[in-house]
Amino acid sequence: MDAQPRNAANGKETMRWCDACGTLILGARCSVCGSAGREFEVNSPGDIRPCMGDSRGILEGLLRDAFGTAAPIERKAVFFNKVPGEDRTDEIVAHGSVIGILRFDIPSERLQVELRLRGAELFAPVASKNVVSISGVSGHLKGKGVAGENVSAIIGEFRSGDPIIVRKGTKTGPGVAMADSADMRSAEKALRVRDLGAPSGPPLSPDADDRTFVACNREHLESIERRAVGEIRSYVKGRKQSVTVSFSGGKDSLAACGLAIEAVGSPELLFTDTGLEFPETVAYVRRFAEEKGLKLHAAEAGSAFRDNVDTFGPPAKDFRWCCKVCKLGPITDLIARDFPRGTVTCEGNRSLESFSRSGTEFVSRNPFVPNQTNLNPVRDWCAAEIWGYIWMKGLDYNPLYNRDFERIGCYLCASCLASEWRNTKRIHPEMYSDWEAYLHRYAESRGLPPEYVDLGFWRWKVLPPKMRQLADSMGLDLRGGPEGGGMSMKLMKGASVCVAGGYSMEPWPRCRGRGISRTWRMP
Repeated sequence: MDAQPRNAANGKETMRWCDACGTLILGARCSVCGSAGREFEVNSPGDIRPCMGDSRGILEGLLRDAFGTAAPIERKAVFFNKVPGEDRTDEIVAHGSVIGILRFDIPSERLQVELRLRGAELFAPVASKNVVSISGVSGHLKGKGVAGENVSAIIGEFRSGDPIIVRKGTKTGPGVAMADSADMRSAEKALRVRDLGAPSGPPLSPDADDRTFVACNREHLESIERRAVGEIRSYVKGRKQSVTVSFSGGKDSLAACGLAIEAVGSPELLFTDTGLEFPETVAYVRRFAEEKGLKLHAAEAGSAFRDNVDTFGPPAKDFRWCCKVCKLGPITDLIARDFPRGTVTCEGNRSLESFSRSGTEFVSRNPFVPNQTNLNPVRDWCAAEIWGYIWMKGLDYNPLYNRDFERIGCYLCASCLASEWRNTKRIHPEMYSDWEAYLHRYAESRGLPPEYVDLGFWRWKVLPPKMRQLADSMGLDLRGGPEGGGMSMKLMKGASVCVAGGYSMEPWPRCRGRGISRTWRMP
């Protein structure tokens, strides 16, 4: 994305919105009307993405449940901006402002929506429930509690803890109920005001969709395409290695593939079937390769995960033994076999994906794969640019993105969010149930409570502060059985990037448990 002003002091990113066309502007100006757009801020890092597919219906449904209507965002361009949180936490962007927050509450296992000041202003005139008017209070009310004696009107029925819209004269803002609607007027603490302000005045946006977004950003999208294609062509010119694309079935590798096609014509595709892929992903990758007439090289991990999980236990964000066994090993063997002269591989790595990728350069190499050079043509792109490019080029994308998945990988990946895991339950209940059953057997054998699985604590060997705080607040003891910390050495079976023969010695952190194995049935 073009360099945007950044407010580093409070972790904000400045974006721009075309009020005339009703959508996000990524470049210097709108390609349709020529407007430079109106500036607004989102929280860092600003990897903003479109709200699409099922995500749209889920968001509108939550708003209808809370306020009786979703009219202010229906048929409008809506975007999500991921921000730090306990689990899924997205700023909701519409009408050129952050109008609310969509978050996943781990204890209740539910998505929840909260309005921000601009959102309350938009919804107050049309909301048919969860609206409370107050009077007889003065001064700065942001963050303050209000007693029931100051409640002058209540619209709709709601429960304590529900989001509400607070009205005081001409001012409006978001709040949270601290008592049920039936008891609110008599409550000592009736509600808490999150924010309160006079109408801000930004215009309402016209209807807009993905076609509007592409049209308004076409010049910018074509510009970043030319730059990326030029980089690829410049690097591969005169080199004899085959040009390939690491094609995972995700949106970023799809954009990288589109660029590679423009640059070299017919790159070959590399796909690693870890044995843990969503069936939709495997089918999509094969269909895409066939429809584009591109040669597909598929590395198969087979039963590698099943063969090792009883030894190493569930993978964790801080103990991802599975990536080596199911991804790195098989693809290393494939490249050595199919590309003895080496290959130049276009990948979809982006700096905004994670802290570990924030320093991604155009050319990179993995020391474990010596005969592969990686090119990262979308390293500086944000998610909105990725989707704009995919839509502009008419590229067929993985259907899971229309099922409220932000990222797509192994279905039981420890790095996925609890909200994504519940989403897997929604569309693949049998796959969800098989892994949940294994995790519960694992927890029981190590003296861990059911919450270790149900609330996603299994995703870490060493809990981060946010999860330690959650465990403490619930009084959970996650220390497990008597066998404490330290390391043991285990023989890992499967493709290895370190040694010939398919075996290597791995340190095994015995953080929890009594060493009782439980077989997991592969779905």
